[in-house]
Amino acid sequence: MKILHLQSFGHKPDYIIIGAVTTLVLSGVLFLASASFDLSKQQYGEPYWYLRSQLLHGLLPGIIGFVVAYLVYYRSLKKVALILLAVNVILLIMVFTPLGVEVNNARRWLDIGGFTFQPSEFLKFTLIVYLASLFSSSRLRTKTHTWGAYGLFLVVMAVVGGLIFAQPATTMVVVILGAATVVYLFGGASWKQIVLTFLIFTVVVTLLALVTPYRLRRLAPFWNPLVENIAPSLSITSVSSDLYHQEQARIAIGTGGWWGIGFGKSTTKYTLLPEPEGDSIFSVIAEEMGFVVASGVVMLYLILFWRATVLMRRSQEEFGRLLVLGLTSVVALQAIIHIAANTGLLPFTGVPLPFISHGGTALAVSLTIMGVVANVSRHAPLR
Repeated sequence: MKILHLQSFGHKPDYIIIGAVTTLVLSGVLFLASASFDLSKQQYGEPYWYLRSQLLHGLLPGIIGFVVAYLVYYRSLKKVALILLAVNVILLIMVFTPLGVEVNNARRWLDIGGFTFQPSEFLKFTLIVYLASLFSSSRLRTKTHTWGAYGLFLVVMAVVGGLIFAQPATTMVVVILGAATVVYLFGGASWKQIVLTFLIFTVVVTLLALVTPYRLRRLAPFWNPLVENIAPSLSITSVSSDLYHQEQARIAIGTGGWWGIGFGKSTTKYTLLPEPEGDSIFSVIAEEMGFVVASGVVMLYLILFWRATVLMRRSQEEFGRLLVLGLTSVVALQAIIHIAANTGLLPFTGVPLPFISHGGTALAVSLTIMGVVANVSRHAPLR
């Protein structure tokens, strides 16, 4: 019996989704070339090392992943969902073996036969596929999820969340578990389960902040103004605030004005912005290309999320609906956190901008994700 099979039926896909993704990827190539030019020369002695890496290790496998995900009928994923997640968990465990690669006191990469990748990036895909399969099954599909299903959900979240946090990759935990929680809550959670999930999330985030002073330093400037007039005793005074990254990012964005200072002419990317090719690339875009182009980038993400919402309403099949919800939530959370952190609305965190920031595994997975979304759009009823 075939597990994965191609499907010839179906109508045309949502070309607006495909167009938005294509525009983000192509513009991302240009933005990355500019943001990483000088850094690449400084670190590797050549101006386009980061760009070449992105093209060879991200865009090329990403295009292949998109095409395969688009051609293989998405419902076939339901049959291999558990296998995909199990393999991914094994890869996450292997990060802590001699095959794991440690960079800046973090073990997030595997090196197998000279091929280096981040297993946690694949979890953005495999975990969502598994949860969509689980909560769309006839055995669990009821008006509201049972407490047994909720317990299973918490166990899965604890396992994958613990493995990622141990790397450590805190923001990755927020993105992946956040998207997974969206799938669960909108897939049939009761109000009691929603409240309990919120309480658990609050407790976990608080504990993580308390045990790591550097997180407290970044959180303090956002938390203290909220409680100073209500409960001053809850203010964070044990550590000094850390606003350096936010200030540099906002300076870069403000310098760009409406139309920017010119492509490739950013000055903050040299020494002031942390990881201009990754975590701060939105600030570089705003500085060089201005508010108009930066707003255009934001608009492309909004168009993508809007069309995904339309697709969810069109889909009459629960597995496809939850797939679109979860996979799009992964991209949405990353984009929101990255842009909000660069504009000073959230603490500065290490989250890449989807389709644009440097990161081969991240780009390949993001394109594969959108291939699945396009696949669902090809089979959802037209109305």
